[in-house]
Amino acid sequence: MPPAKEQLSEITLEIEKYLEYLEVEKGSSPLTVRNYKHYLNRFSEWLKSEGIRMELKDINPEIVRQFRLYLSRLPGYRGQGTMSRKTQGYHAIAIRSFLRWLTKNDFEVMSADKIELPKITERQVKFLTGEQVERLLNAPTLSNLGGKRDKAILELFYSTGLRVSELCKLDRDMVNLERREFGIVGKGGKGRVVFLSKRAADWISGYLAERPDHYKPLFIQHRGEPDPTTPDEKMRLSCRTIQRMIKKYARKVKLPVDATPHVMRHSFATDLLMAGADIPEGSVITSSVLYLRRP
Repeated sequence: MPPAKEQLSEITLEIEKYLEYLEVEKGSSPLTVRNYKHYLNRFSEWLKSEGIRMELKDINPEIVRQFRLYLSRLPGYRGQGTMSRKTQGYHAIAIRSFLRWLTKNDFEVMSADKIELPKITERQVKFLTGEQVERLLNAPTLSNLGGKRDKAILELFYSTGLRVSELCKLDRDMVNLERREFGIVGKGGKGRVVFLSKRAADWISGYLAERPDHYKPLFIQHRGEPDPTTPDEKMRLSCRTIQRMIKKYARKVKLPVDATPHVMRHSFATDLLMAGADIPEGSVITSSVLYLRRP
């Protein structure tokens, strides 16, 4: 006879339902669902370790205060210091969002508004100047196919403000180089049309014209002779590879800013703002623009 399945507590059960809601109904990204699961499971495990009843009605301001005190004393990233206030804040956001969902579903629980978020010093937004961008864009060596690929990637990044995860997923047949546009599904499952500059389209076209293969991904590895039996996805560049590539060229041209795909994204937003563009809320670069608009 199989062992009886462990009966889930009320809190654990509703956390699972809430995570399903995020995934299915709200359409949150897998990364968002994973993070909320981590924060809420930590809260649930702490309640259990403290011998607190695992019922929703037992969540009160004092319990939340004690949990936040516990978080403030946990080791930080890689054991350095204590957990950052930003990470502590993420836990509070997750609990507050969970409580709001419970209230919406007619559970009698503590008001989410009773949880105050920690004040966090605004981070300094990094972006490249026009001169620094040009140095970075001209850093790849164009004598080989790998260098031409890197040049096309950098031009695409700066032309569109794409996230690195979005760029990695691009296939050849997704990008219309004649019309200089393509559709993409981004963060939160939201679709949008992205427009290319002529310069970026020309570099991508030139790169593809020299590719001797028929692999589906827009950007692939170039190490030795391509093996036609290698699956498409094994040839696709990973996000980590592209991040390392940008850092490599930033070091090559001695940029004072730690260049990353996200810095390229901020630089794209900055150029648009300096050119007088009106960026609508909800656009691809809203997060960058909101930081840059702050006094």
